[in-house]
Parts: sequence; structure tokens; C-alpha cells
Amino acid sequence: MATADEASAAGAGGGGGVGVGGGDQVRRAATAALFLAAVALPCLVLYRAAVAPAGLFLRPAALPAPPRGDVDPVNSEGARLEHVLRAAAMANDTVILTTLNSAWAEPGSVVDIFLESFRIGNDTRWLLDHLVMVSLDLTAYRRCHQIHRHCFALTTDDGVDFSGQKNFMTDGYLKMMWRRIDFLGHVLAKGYSFIFTDTDIVWFRNPMPHLHHDGDFQIACDHFTGDPDDLSNSPNGGFAYVRSTAATAAFYRYWYAARERHPGLHDQDVLNLIKSDTYVVARLGVRIRFLSTDIFAGLCEHGRNLSTVCTMHANCCVGLRRKIDDLGLMLQDWRRFMATPRNDRYSVTWSVPRNCSMKKLER
Repeated sequence: MATADEASAAGAGGGGGVGVGGGDQVRRAATAALFLAAVALPCLVLYRAAVAPAGLFLRPAALPAPPRGDVDPVNSEGARLEHVLRAAAMANDTVILTTLNSAWAEPGSVVDIFLESFRIGNDTRWLLDHLVMVSLDLTAYRRCHQIHRHCFALTTDDGVDFSGQKNFMTDGYLKMMWRRIDFLGHVLAKGYSFIFTDTDIVWFRNPMPHLHHDGDFQIACDHFTGDPDDLSNSPNGGFAYVRSTAATAAFYRYWYAARERHPGLHDQDVLNLIKSDTYVVARLGVRIRFLSTDIFAGLCEHGRNLSTVCTMHANCCVGLRRKIDDLGLMLQDWRRFMATPRNDRYSVTWSVPRNCSMKKLER
């Protein structure tokens, strides 16, 4: 069988005979060249397929993300993510991220309360321009496009369905939480810092002025000891600010890999186990800071003073309906606070939790 080089040589030899023969020689040379090319081209394609690296034929989700600024036509998810992040990023390449599935995306559900809080909060409406909603199923992605500008559809492994309500600590819940950690690590690797917020958090003030200037990884708490450097704080992964560095990207890879050493635990529990690891603290040098529950509050623990709160989380709450009810009450509390004369606002306190509880719902 002729190789590509042999076909090229045959064409050159035929071309050399054109000047010394007549029309028949020209026709015979052209016919021979076309025949050899027709035989050689399929062989060349098969040869290259046989020796090509196996990774070339992996499905797009299995390929590494392209470098920042490059568009890799093979890795469609990486290219789509780069496009969405670039469109939403602030001047310092920071984005706000939240994840959404169909249960939380229904009209009148969690996402509508979440977006409304940005609209009625103090210096928060502009932050919507930098919010990316990461949809975990097609229904949530379609709803996102109806109500928001920046939407990204996150692919999932074959056979894994993230639609519908995922009860706390069920298998579906755990897979969804770990997919989130994996995704956030990819965002860091692309060069984007982020504020991650659960969708069951309402935003009443711009939280960025209250973040620590020297923290690589900053996270809210279920319970706060009063010391932002105290590793005995109880972190809550529902709200975090992470600066994009090589160290934080490596930290997220380490965190994600740690799930295999601690099967059956969710990301928050595993973080509690690894936050003081020598690899994280000494080798990577990641500076972990914990955020005060007076400012980054939740139903687990919060200050009574609405004058300081930036975000309020419906944590320590089992059941979607319970969350929706108490999140709605949080908006009412805020509106009542803002409508009260400034000198009297100290008297306005939270009316929640009213419905939320860690007790399991009755079937």
C-alpha cells in the first residue's frame, strides 16, 4: 500500500514526464497520480487514528480544561465555561457562583427569593451582573435563561440525575455536593476568583467590604468562635470566597480527592477533617479565614442586629418547604427593618427560625 510520501513521489515523477511526452503521457500521469492519492489518503487517516493518543478520543468532559484565554473546540464544556465566566467577571476576575437544580428553580421556589434579595438589598443589585447560575439539570438551565443573564449548564456523569429535591445526606445529595467541589476547582484553575453562595442564602448588603484582605480561602460558619483564624470554627460551605492561586486550586483538588478516604461524608465534614492537614497549612500555605456569623449569618447562629448582617442562610433546616417559608420571612424582616426610622431600627430583630428545624420531616 502506498504511503503519503510514496504518493507525493509518484506525483512528482509524473510531473517530470509532462515535458517530454505528448497528450497521452499527460493523461496517463494524471490518472496514475489520482489513483495513488485515492488509495493513500484513507490509509493515512487509519494510520494516524491507530497511533494517536488515546485521550484524543475521550468524551469532552474527561479532557482537561483548556488554558485561560484559549478556546478548545474539543472541550465544549471548558469553552462554554470560559465564555460565561469572562462575560460575568468583575475587573479583578472575580465572579459570584451559585448552583441550581429543578426543585429550587421552580417559580415561587428558592431561586426567586434569592434574586429578590439582591434587588431589595443595600448596594447589592449591581452584583447580579456578576452572578453565574450553574444549572445541574436541563429544567433549571431553561428557567435560568428566563430569569437571569449568566447561565451555565454543568454536565454530570452518566446515570447521575441531579434534578428534583435532594434530601440532606442522601446519595444524590452527596454526589451533588462533591460535583460542586470538583467544578469550583476548575474555576480556580482557569484563573477566576469566586464568591460561592448557596441559593438558600439571601443577600442584604454587599459582603465584599467585610471579607478579610489576607485570606486565600474564606468560609462562613455554622458556629463561630469569635476568632477568624481558629481552626476549631465549624465551617459551612454554603458561602465562601476563594482567591484564585496555584495553592487554592491544588487545595480544591486535594479536598475533592479526600472524599475517597472518607466515604459517606459530605464536603463540609471532610473539610473539617483536612483543614489543619500539614499539606494544606504548611506545604500549600493556604490561609484559611472564618467569617463571623454576625455578618455572614444563618439559622444555626446569627446576631440579632440587622444593622450588621450581609447574608442570611437557611441552614440548620431540613425540607424545601420549610426553607422557602423562612426565607420569605427573612425578606419581610428586612423590609420591616428598612421601613423603620433609623433611630428605631435597633428594635427590629429576626422572626426566624419559625418553620425551619433539623428534625426530619414526617412522611
